[in-house]
Amino acid sequence: MNNIFMLPITFHLDKTEIMIYPTILKDDNELIMIDCGYPDSVPKLENAMHKIELSLNQLTKIIITHHDHDHMGALREIKQRYPAVEILCSKEEAPYITGQRKSLRLQQAEAIQDTLPESEKEYGKQFQNFLASVQKVDEVTVIKTGDILPFCGGIEVIDTKGHMPGHISLYIEKEKVLISGDALVVEGEKLCMAMPQYVLNMQDAQDSIRKLQNYDIEKIICYHGGLYKSDVKGSLKEIIESFK
Repeated sequence: MNNIFMLPITFHLDKTEIMIYPTILKDDNELIMIDCGYPDSVPKLENAMHKIELSLNQLTKIIITHHDHDHMGALREIKQRYPAVEILCSKEEAPYITGQRKSLRLQQAEAIQDTLPESEKEYGKQFQNFLASVQKVDEVTVIKTGDILPFCGGIEVIDTKGHMPGHISLYIEKEKVLISGDALVVEGEKLCMAMPQYVLNMQDAQDSIRKLQNYDIEKIICYHGGLYKSDVKGSLKEIIESFK
């Protein structure tokens, strides 16, 4: 993948080790990061970029696929350190990223708190506090689904709502690469839909995956699971058949 780099970042949440894959797109004029990790991820991002001979201070743009804490948690810190970085997202996600609306994930966590077993209620509260602590940014640039962003040879913005109502994925046609955000994940070397408990609208999520069949995709970069390149068309078909 020419000028496309995955940044494997390990994060520890409670006693769980989580691996995520922010992605870097590079051309002669732009250095773009797709999603930026949990809060306090900046040192890890810097280290991962150093390994590919790049640095955060070279960033020109950050595209946020959706406002979950693991995708935008480090956004405010990056913006404070490098104020020239432009932040792009969908219209639907913008008010959550700027803090004009309460996080939908936080609303979901609050709504299920009373249904949790007593043994899990304390963790539920801690998770809510963690979500509420994610810092927002003051300004974003809205990008439209269907647009071809004129960077890195052309980046198509695809509406892949479901996991979140404004979730987007990004398609680089010249490389036949899809950056899926949380529309898809890799689990045990298998391509899957993201965990159902985190999907806010299952019908939309399924329709979004059906839509991806229309693209000539050879490789998918999943935020959770990394690179998938084993019979992408067949794997998407298998997922879609499971909906029935």
